[in-house]
Amino acid sequence: GQLVESGGGSVQSGGSLRLSCAASGNIGSVFSMGWFRQAPGKEREWISCIAPDGRIKYADSAKGRFTLSQDSAKSTLYLQMATLKPEDTAIYSCARNRGPYCSHWQYPTWGQGTQVTVSS
Repeated sequence: GQLVESGGGSVQSGGSLRLSCAASGNIGSVFSMGWFRQAPGKEREWISCIAPDGRIKYADSAKGRFTLSQDSAKSTLYLQMATLKPEDTAIYSCARNRGPYCSHWQYPTWGQGTQVTVSS
């Protein structure tokens, strides 16, 4: 299935953004879905994931500032980001897990990513 992210942009430090990830079909009812980011020169970092049963996990770097949610049809994934910092600057991507487990790995399907730039 196809994943398409949107909602990225440029904000000042302390600002907020909401990213969206539209899936072709209600794949969130079957597979775990996750958000990742990759900053220039750094490895891809897992941010958060949601399992089909609704359980959500966050990386320590995201706790308290980022909120993952999903629409009732489980076809669109959201990442609400608040109190953004320059170090949050990265390409943010959503991905579908190979199974229903909310994890840091085994994501075979990815979106194209959306750029988030936070200026100080």
